Amino acid sequence: MDTEGTYDARGTGAERVPRPAGPPPAAPPPPTYAPQPRRPAADGPGVEEWLRTPRPVREPGVWRYGHVPRPPEKPEGVSDRSLLVGVLISVLSGLLLWSLWRNGYIPYRLVPLKLFTPGDWWYAGTFGGPRTIEGADALTVYEAVLFGLLVYGCGRLGNWPEIFRRHVAGRGQPFLGLATAAGGALAELLVWKDAVPLVRPVLILVASVAGGEIYQSQTVVNVIYALIALGVLWPFARLGRWRELAAARRGRAAAAVPDAPAAPPDAPTPEQWPELREAGMRDAAETLTAEVRTGRMNDVDVARLRHAWSVGRGHPERLAALTEAVLRTGGAAALHPSGARDLARRTVRHDLLTGQVRIGSCTDDPHNPYARRGSGVALEPALLGTSLLAVGPPGAGKSARLVRPVVESLALQALAGRAAVLAVGGAGGELGPDDAFDVVVRIGDPASVHDFDLYGGTTDPDEAAGVLAEGLVGDVTHLDSRRAATVLAQLLGPYRAVHGHFPGVPALRELLDGDTAAIDALREALGAGGHQSMLRELEARTRQKGGAGDPGPVLADRIALLDRPAFAPFFATGDQARPFSLRSLEHLPLRVRIDLPERAHAEASRLLTRLVLAQFTAVTAARTDRSLFVCLVLDDATHTVTAETVRGIRRLRSVNAGALLTLRTVDDVPEGLHTALLGAVGCCMAFSGVTTWDGKRFAEVWGKEWVETREVAQHAVFADQPFTRALHGLRKLVTGKAVTRDAVTVRRVERERWSASELAYQVPPGHAVLSVTTVEGEHAPPLLVTLDG
Repeated sequence: MDTEGTYDARGTGAERVPRPAGPPPAAPPPPTYAPQPRRPAADGPGVEEWLRTPRPVREPGVWRYGHVPRPPEKPEGVSDRSLLVGVLISVLSGLLLWSLWRNGYIPYRLVPLKLFTPGDWWYAGTFGGPRTIEGADALTVYEAVLFGLLVYGCGRLGNWPEIFRRHVAGRGQPFLGLATAAGGALAELLVWKDAVPLVRPVLILVASVAGGEIYQSQTVVNVIYALIALGVLWPFARLGRWRELAAARRGRAAAAVPDAPAAPPDAPTPEQWPELREAGMRDAAETLTAEVRTGRMNDVDVARLRHAWSVGRGHPERLAALTEAVLRTGGAAALHPSGARDLARRTVRHDLLTGQVRIGSCTDDPHNPYARRGSGVALEPALLGTSLLAVGPPGAGKSARLVRPVVESLALQALAGRAAVLAVGGAGGELGPDDAFDVVVRIGDPASVHDFDLYGGTTDPDEAAGVLAEGLVGDVTHLDSRRAATVLAQLLGPYRAVHGHFPGVPALRELLDGDTAAIDALREALGAGGHQSMLRELEARTRQKGGAGDPGPVLADRIALLDRPAFAPFFATGDQARPFSLRSLEHLPLRVRIDLPERAHAEASRLLTRLVLAQFTAVTAARTDRSLFVCLVLDDATHTVTAETVRGIRRLRSVNAGALLTLRTVDDVPEGLHTALLGAVGCCMAFSGVTTWDGKRFAEVWGKEWVETREVAQHAVFADQPFTRALHGLRKLVTGKAVTRDAVTVRRVERERWSASELAYQVPPGHAVLSVTTVEGEHAPPLLVTLDG
């Protein structure tokens, strides 16, 4: 299919897409260039809103789409019960003091006032009251000031601001506005009923400044009353943020008007393709903007065209072809070779602008840092590039909650031209439907359209022998895979020199078994063709056959696992055979799935899985164009990992590739490779139900951290005085406990982030502990994650 040259590598083309082993199927129908509008994700926003949503740069593994940082952790404060008790006591105390004041039970209460006022205003004596009107007015103002100080003191002692922030302001609008409005109404009622001394003191102060004649005007009196009412409401309006509430109400009302014109933005928004406008491609930008706003583009189209634009900036001829395609077909430009623009069904949330797939969220657990609790957890190529190892028992959710979302994300990124994915699992697994893949290889199924190349598409006998030996006998601990590769090379090279291709499974088995007829026929053909160097290779193999430590019999036994009637139509190598080769992943954003017959042929499936892993590490390391992220997903890597593949996994991060491996237990890997494998991967994931033996391995990988511990020791208190001893005895009689004193010791100690016992017994079902590392080396601590997608 036409890709406008966007995805074609140098010297390659659409004819390099792998063909089936048998006759090619009928050509697929041409892609539809006007698909129905889609949303970026199930039940998600539209594409325009999706593009505008902020994606702040956060720590590795954080779901960035619409991420809102958690508020800073507040220090442990007073409990709600203590706050309410404090408020009640302060209010009752204030009422008691004010009642005692008003009823004259507090002695010398007028002494401060008499010190600053003329003596003829008061009757003689300490308890003498006001004699004149001026004295009565001064007493009224004096009581108002004291009432204000009393309210302020009770508020400070009862911690009224804290209870307001916690139980009123903390609930937000509109509760905050309604609560403060009710408080303001109550305050107005108390003020105008003279329960709170405010109106008369204000009138007295105004009269003392402006003169009593001012009250002859009713207008002035009304203005003063209005100012008093507004003054009472002002603090409540400030506390309740009434202005902000009113502005928000007006904004929503304006937004509800259908014909309200939107103000033009100062700068182009993301859906207006500002990068194209800056490059002078305004026509293409206007075309894509119209496609987005009319719903004719989805998130895959946006990601694909952004990637095509970034690739084409360094190649003017590609950029010109892309611009022409955009003007001609709009959002359908630079299509994936399959013609697909989306998957038929998505099971989790994806963000193709960042390449992330959301797999869950951090729980509110003490093991998790405060800032990460409640935040989303996501995987992306920057993390998968360091490879991920997931361990958990059957039924823990490895396939449904980890493998399927990752494969789905990589398939979407393949449609966007940014990645290629190879998923390997058992037949009938949960890797995804057939229509989500470009190539589906069903080994052992006669209805399979595609075949599989045992030799990885190489023409070099030594390279083919090395990869094939790793797949056949890489798990045999007492056999050196290098010797096995030498034996295979001594047979593959001569056979290819004669026939022009590598041997099929039956022919290779005969050669490894040392069948006389097969060896003699090959020897005669080499002699007749003048292949003297290859003849020497064959003679060397003949001399070594049957010697001590000869790997030939073991290789023959292993290749016999593939020489079964169920596999007869597969692994063809003739001139007419066109099996699928992993080398197709070098330059094409393919979505490939390989189904293995794990139930009927378990050993053969493990052999093929080892072979796929060995081929993958060899092919990715030999790539010249590493702009495409390539990922291998093994749904079950039991008895798959070898010493050589561990070294290959370690090299993946430097070649823009990665692997996801799942195991039921770490013991499915040879014991000598436990440390090497856990050190080779950058991301580790322990599911619920792991054993303490597996938990010990992860605890060693995640290491320790410094924590602050508090130790409280209780010491008995001994009294020397008789009265104190009597009080202590009474307290012990009432409480039943001796009088003690707490001694608190705070110190920093080094403790495991997750212990083996915690991993085995404290990870709830549906959860996992995940640690991630980026290809740049940035780490995130192990987090307890609920796998809710």
